Amino acid sequence: MTMHRALPRRTVLRGVGATLSLPFLDAMVPAFARTAHAAQAPNRMVFVYVPNGIVMPEWTPETAGPIASLPAALPRVQEPMAPYRSDISILSGLTHNGGRALGDGPGDHARAGASYLTGVHPKKTYGADIHAGISADQIAARHLGGETRFGSLELGCEPGLLGGNCDSGYSCAYSNSISWRTPSSPMPLEASPRAAFERLFGAEDLDPDPAVRARQRRYDRSVLDVVLGDARRLSGTLGPTDRRKLDEYLFSVREIERRIASSERDADTAPPDLDRPAPGLPGDFVQHIRLMFDLMTVALATDLTRVITLMVATELSNRVYREIGVSEAHHGLTHHRGDPVKIEKVTRINRFHVEQFAYFMDKLRRTADGDGTLLDHAMVVYGAGIADGNRHEHHDLPTLLAGRGGGRLTPGRHVTYPDETPMANLLLTLLHHMGVPAESIGDSTGAIAHLSEV
Repeated sequence: MTMHRALPRRTVLRGVGATLSLPFLDAMVPAFARTAHAAQAPNRMVFVYVPNGIVMPEWTPETAGPIASLPAALPRVQEPMAPYRSDISILSGLTHNGGRALGDGPGDHARAGASYLTGVHPKKTYGADIHAGISADQIAARHLGGETRFGSLELGCEPGLLGGNCDSGYSCAYSNSISWRTPSSPMPLEASPRAAFERLFGAEDLDPDPAVRARQRRYDRSVLDVVLGDARRLSGTLGPTDRRKLDEYLFSVREIERRIASSERDADTAPPDLDRPAPGLPGDFVQHIRLMFDLMTVALATDLTRVITLMVATELSNRVYREIGVSEAHHGLTHHRGDPVKIEKVTRINRFHVEQFAYFMDKLRRTADGDGTLLDHAMVVYGAGIADGNRHEHHDLPTLLAGRGGGRLTPGRHVTYPDETPMANLLLTLLHHMGVPAESIGDSTGAIAHLSEV
């Protein structure tokens, strides 16, 4: 019988000031267990949130059923997902009642963000007494405990404050975070690719002052240079397939480093007539979000975490999208009052966001994981806490579910649920697929159906 000592799953490359976790390698599976390799791949849960609602007629397919056999092509906003039609399901009819006023008056954007992963109507306040619920990502992170280095990652492409009055008497905490560790503790998102990279791969004793870290980086070597000796030693013990995987992984990390540095230089030299990004953030939105998607892919592939949230922008975002010829603020355009010119611009923004998400889908589908890919072993929700941004509707929310969840999901369909089906039912179901024995979340009434039917 062939015997060899398996490489520990949590093997890392080490150097002075950096550690680099490894992707899943064949050498991490004992020889006698190679046939069970697929069972070694964990399930992951990711939420990608877009603000200010979506032009729903350009999002929702006309009929339910298998996406491949729909009588028409995917709606305009979802056209970028056409290459992934067998990897996604479009879910219609889901509602967050907690996003509605329920007697509290204006503040739909704040309620949309706060209720999205909690299913809870937040307390209307902009003081220290904020209160929502524990979000699905944090319930999963708590259950997973110490199985990964990071219980969860909370990322974004737009910085947001967690204090102050942002929406008609609601705290900025509600509209600037979708992740809640406790009902009174929102998780701040990290919008800087550099800071996210350093958190994932840097030393734990980095100076907390960003200015000091910036000076240090002028003299620091690449994280790969720091761990290169350890990488060479490990490579000499691996078979040819694993050596190729290791080389590809190290190349991808170095490429992310290079692109972060390039984006920082671009931001420093942005023309004066353009809106200058916040310190440490790329000036180009496409660079920014794709760096975040790259970091998310690496974090999932190396099992640094299995739970990630990304806010494409915060609720009430007034970002302009000159990349696609839209110079007006996003949020303002969504209050279009039926103006076809404004509706067209919002539609272009919605589609532009989906185009970036398609980039993430491609990364997940191309990244090997066990006997499949990361997309095979993930559940990725793309959506918003508001449907029609002009009317501030919280029913029939735009919801796309990608991936196969380690065999727990059967994608490739447009599923319509009865009106007022709580979206919290979807959150509860995903938690169950993550192995979390939750009985309820927010206003859930039970697990959702039709996600794993053939």
